[in-house]
Amino acid sequence: MAGDGGRRDGLDERAVLLAAGLADLAVSTLGTAWGTVRGLLRRSDATELAADAERDLRARGRLALDRYAAVPPAHLEVLAQHVLARQAGGGV
Repeated sequence: MAGDGGRRDGLDERAVLLAAGLADLAVSTLGTAWGTVRGLLRRSDATELAADAERDLRARGRLALDRYAAVPPAHLEVLAQHVLARQAGGGV
């Protein structure tokens, strides 16, 4: 049963990454995406293209989540670290 939880977590993460990638793609390239989709539907290697598209969307999802979900470091904490580094180096 322990293996099932890990598999479920992986599927949930994949779903979130795919959704984030799709949202980012829709916002940034909606007009171009329609022309691309029409061109892709005419191709004979649609299975390979779908696998490539899934990998690309997961990558976009990872980048989008990293870009928007990351919490920047606290400004005062960064300043305090700079002061400590200067004091440790003798450059007061």
